[in-house]
Amino acid sequence: MYDLTPLNIFLATLLVMINGFISFSLSLNLEKRLLLASIRTVVQLLLIGMILEWIFELSWWPVILLLMFSMTLIASLTAVQRSQRRFPGIWLNSIIAVFVSSWLVSGFALTVIIPPHSWSENPAQYLIPLLGMILGNTLNGISLGLDRLSEELVMRKGEVELRLSLGATRNEAAREALQNAVRSGMTPIINSMMVVGLVSLPGLMTGQILAGASPLESVKYQIVVMFLIASGTALGTVISVLLGYRRLFNSRHQFLFERITRVDK
Repeated sequence: MYDLTPLNIFLATLLVMINGFISFSLSLNLEKRLLLASIRTVVQLLLIGMILEWIFELSWWPVILLLMFSMTLIASLTAVQRSQRRFPGIWLNSIIAVFVSSWLVSGFALTVIIPPHSWSENPAQYLIPLLGMILGNTLNGISLGLDRLSEELVMRKGEVELRLSLGATRNEAAREALQNAVRSGMTPIINSMMVVGLVSLPGLMTGQILAGASPLESVKYQIVVMFLIASGTALGTVISVLLGYRRLFNSRHQFLFERITRVDK
């Protein structure tokens, strides 16, 4: 694989500068955000690159688990930060949903799909990239699901309370909101799966091909990863939405609307 030089990276930076020029020309006021995002991209990737090189060489389980835990916690907090509306317990709900879904799916992948003996000598090389790909998509699903759940319940407040007053259970009153929230969280990954290989070549597959791997072998890994991502996203979205639903309806089938607050960003 061709080794990129600082000049190559600088040339790629020119493309982002074009985006900044477009923002300035159209008065979009995105220049500062683009600059900040670009700086963070460089700093964060260089930092994680150095950390991963050290971890790959060390291959020490406590350090690997600490990094995995930190990645999962950051993903949990990021999922809530993207939500426009919040309620008490939403942070804990997100942490539970992200941890359960991502670690369960990763554990299944590295025990059932990929036998442990094939990665036991260098666990970090498999555990960290795989968990990272699952987390990136799971947090998006959870964020969209939580945001849609709160929005649906706010918009349907009158309808939900009317159903409850007529004798409906909390599950019956909130069913459509729950369905729409889960559907919203799962839509992006489903859309990606519909066009993968036709419109886009995913990062894992592209990276393996650039590294010289066989395209067919790269495809096998990408199929497995796409299914793992889809599973993690679905599981995380469902868990977060159901936990949120339990926070907003009590055991007496009352809608606790006052718990939902809007966050100004």
